[in-house]
Amino acid sequence: MTLFAIYERQSAAPAAIPEKFSWAAFLLPPIFALVHGLWLELIAYAVTVIALGFAATILGGAATVWLYFLFVLWIGFTAPSLRRHALHRRGWTHHGDRVAAAPDLATLSWLESK
Repeated sequence: MTLFAIYERQSAAPAAIPEKFSWAAFLLPPIFALVHGLWLELIAYAVTVIALGFAATILGGAATVWLYFLFVLWIGFTAPSLRRHALHRRGWTHHGDRVAAAPDLATLSWLESK
């Protein structure tokens, strides 16, 4: 069972954001950002990767790889928070949390209680 944050916007279906580690965000951060419309986060990712590329000459290759690994690990853990903040910026409102086995069940549970 997973905890889901339920967000709703007028004239749109509710969104259920799972509060768990995101393997997609960890393995493919740019694709994850594009799929979820996280444009500011995608720009921050690109700037960080470019900065790590420049820092590789000073820090060395192994240290840069470890820093990148820590960076994408952090992205994997904060992916739900990044998605919630992006929805909030777009005008969505938080309407509570639900524990369910899947996002559609969490959404259905919230709609039934509405």
